[in-house]
Amino acid sequence: MASNLVVIEYDDPYKAEEMRLKLIKMQKEYLIDLEDAVVAVKDDKGKIKLHQSINLTAHGATSGGFWGALVGLLFLNPLLGMAIGAATGAVSGALTDLGINDKFMKELAAGMTPGGSTLFVLVRKATPERVLEEMQGTGGRILKTSLAHEDEAKLQAALSAAKG
Repeated sequence: MASNLVVIEYDDPYKAEEMRLKLIKMQKEYLIDLEDAVVAVKDDKGKIKLHQSINLTAHGATSGGFWGALVGLLFLNPLLGMAIGAATGAVSGALTDLGINDKFMKELAAGMTPGGSTLFVLVRKATPERVLEEMQGTGGRILKTSLAHEDEAKLQAALSAAKG
C-alpha cells in the first residue's frame, strides 16, 4: 500500500516539531500509522536544519535514503549534490512517483520562511476524524499532499480552525 505524503509549513520554528511529536503520540495510540516524519527548520540566516525522527519503520535504510535524497534535492548545494551522485536519479524518480518534482522542491526551499519550520510526513493509514481533531487549530499551511482533494481540504480546515 502506498503512503501519503503531507508537507505542512508553520511560521513558528518549533511548531512542526511539536506536531511531529503529537503525530508520534497518536501513532502510539493507534490513530495513525506513520512511515516517517521529518522537520526542516530555516533559521534567520537562511540555513536549513533537518530533524529526522527516530526511525519509525522496521527498515531504516529506505527511509534514511528517501529523506536524505529529498532534503538533498530540496536544499541542494554542490557538495551534497556530488555526494548523492548517481543515487539521486533513482531516488528522484521515487520522489516524482510521490508527486514531488524538482520545481516544487526548489520553490519550497526558496519559499521557506526564515524562523519557520516545515513538517514532512509519510502516512500509511490513519483514523481521519481523530487525527483532524488532534490537529485542529494548530495553524500551518499545506504545501503539498498526495491526499485526495476532499481529504486535503478537511486537513487544511482543521489546521486553520480556531482551537475549540
